[in-house]
Amino acid sequence: MPLPLVSIVTPVYNNAEYLAECIESVLAQSYSHWDYTIVNNCSTDGTLSVAQKYAMRDVRIRIVNNERYLSIIENHNHAIRQISSESRYCKFVFADDWLYPTCIEEMVRVAEEHPSVGLVGAYTMDGQAVLWQGPAYPAPQISGRETCRNMLLGGPYVLGPMTSLLVRSDLIRKRPTFFDERTLHGDTMACFDLLVESDYGYVHQVLSFNRARRESTGAFAGDFDSIILGVLVVFLEYGRVLLSDGEYKQYWKQLNRKYHRVLANNVVRLRPKAFWKYHADTLAAFGGRIEWRLLATSVMSEVGSRLLHPVWNLGRGLQWWSSAWNRLTATGKQAHPQRLP
Repeated sequence: MPLPLVSIVTPVYNNAEYLAECIESVLAQSYSHWDYTIVNNCSTDGTLSVAQKYAMRDVRIRIVNNERYLSIIENHNHAIRQISSESRYCKFVFADDWLYPTCIEEMVRVAEEHPSVGLVGAYTMDGQAVLWQGPAYPAPQISGRETCRNMLLGGPYVLGPMTSLLVRSDLIRKRPTFFDERTLHGDTMACFDLLVESDYGYVHQVLSFNRARRESTGAFAGDFDSIILGVLVVFLEYGRVLLSDGEYKQYWKQLNRKYHRVLANNVVRLRPKAFWKYHADTLAAFGGRIEWRLLATSVMSEVGSRLLHPVWNLGRGLQWWSSAWNRLTATGKQAHPQRLP
């Protein structure tokens, strides 16, 4: 039997520094039946020339140049639509990440052995530690709905970034929009959407490398506390689908309080208007809102707890307020998901 075709996709913007390493990791795969599309999102550095050099060397590599710059999640949707109509699987690899040599082979093996699996994950690392957690070893196949339920109920996050995942292509093709463009965490939304109707496969090996960079979605998530916001909107979107009424009410109350405590911390840190607009707009897109009365109560609690440790919190406060002043007086553009690579 011929090997199933895997369409590999790399969306890239101004990442000439790491793109060659990413492409080399694809070329080094032990699995050979793949095609590779590099989607250049109007880069202004040497990204295109790096991609062209490799496309000239291997006919399986092609380049798609965007006619206009696309925002990050919009570009991910554009990139995933480039997969071959003949592919059975799709493998994302971001331009500043790379794959270990047996990555695709091991993931395809699990998917082929378990036809009900629509999404395959594996461990990834950042050079210092293994990121994320996986399902309990050694189960290579678990219920997609139970995987999502467990995460909604406070269990560990077991999905990882797109570089660590393999997706069944027919599940991509049946969706007019794969990544939810209402949130920066559209990849998590896509995973939940897949797992509502398919099982989750897992390879208990480190199969990819995830690089942390200052100008990245991960850095933005830290600056804008969008991770807890992402958890909240996923709960709003899928909580009613996967949980009982009692479970939904109990865990929504806990999560909403936790979210407003995070917001209260950011009130003390004097976050700019862009921070609050980002949170308010994202919540509104999913039918949620900032509860100002709960926020006020959380702020009072936050201030009270800081007064119990005045010396330590004064040092942190001075650091935060100095950063706030620098933001107010800065002349450069502020980080925004529309301008992320």
